[in-house]
Amino acid sequence: MSCKDLDVLFKPLNTIHCSDEWRLFIDSSKVSLKDVLLHNGNVLPSIPVAHAFGIKESDDTMKQLLQYIKYDTYKWNICADLKVIALLLGLQLGYTKFRCFLCEWDSRDKAHHYVKRIWPARKILEPGHKNVKHHSLVESSTILLQPLHNKLGLMKNFVKTMDLNGTAFLYVRQKLPLLSDGQIREGVFTGPDIRSLLRDEVFERIITGDEQRVWHAFREVVTGFLGNRRADNYKDLIEELLSSYQKLGCNMSMKIHFQSSHLDFRRTVVLLVTSTVKVSTRTLQQWRADTKGNGAHQSLLVIAGP
Repeated sequence: MSCKDLDVLFKPLNTIHCSDEWRLFIDSSKVSLKDVLLHNGNVLPSIPVAHAFGIKESDDTMKQLLQYIKYDTYKWNICADLKVIALLLGLQLGYTKFRCFLCEWDSRDKAHHYVKRIWPARKILEPGHKNVKHHSLVESSTILLQPLHNKLGLMKNFVKTMDLNGTAFLYVRQKLPLLSDGQIREGVFTGPDIRSLLRDEVFERIITGDEQRVWHAFREVVTGFLGNRRADNYKDLIEELLSSYQKLGCNMSMKIHFQSSHLDFRRTVVLLVTSTVKVSTRTLQQWRADTKGNGAHQSLLVIAGP
């Protein structure tokens, strides 16, 4: 489902749509894809503009969705996770060599991870050149990163490196019984899961050694950089995070790479993207029900406008 006439959605807010005042949040999974407009000042409520259910995430799907909501007309800044960004900018998915859209960071050159901070900048995003699969659907200058996804990624890399037989890891399994052993081993957590552990005094007492150092560094970065405020010493917090992750032996993921090599890119948008996305769950559930009722599991339906 998608909305082609955005003016219809803005009338209840008694405001006029101005593209510079909103950012487009794109959330993708294996079973659904949704677009939501977020107000840059976080004063006005979020506005769902499209929801696709039962459609495989791909560059073709992204292209179709952007066409339905007339993205070329409005040119919003786009806030998304790194997988969606890769699709929008034409990069190949998976464990490729050149995964960063800003530079030529070599994801397989582990000897230089955490050591080399400055990599050659990407000069072009041309199909067939360094893991670029197709032409970009949007301009790279419109891309923003979502702090929540950075937090989830950092947590994932940490947990995957923990001692599986250690007291701290076993406590995490006990504390989060709704997660399977496989999910915990792979570090598949949600925001509430992480907040629960950050508040847990028992976990704070039983975690020790290098794992404790990583946990403390992670907590400081969450509260002093990835949250609603930025500490004056945020660069020191990031340096301690990277040092502790390296000491523990965490593999460098794209999210860690961004903290290492593109901190300035992250900093320029931190004041713009600070709130948790609050999408109307009831609205999305109704859209999904309507889509199923019409037997259109693999199509985007117009719900407003011509």
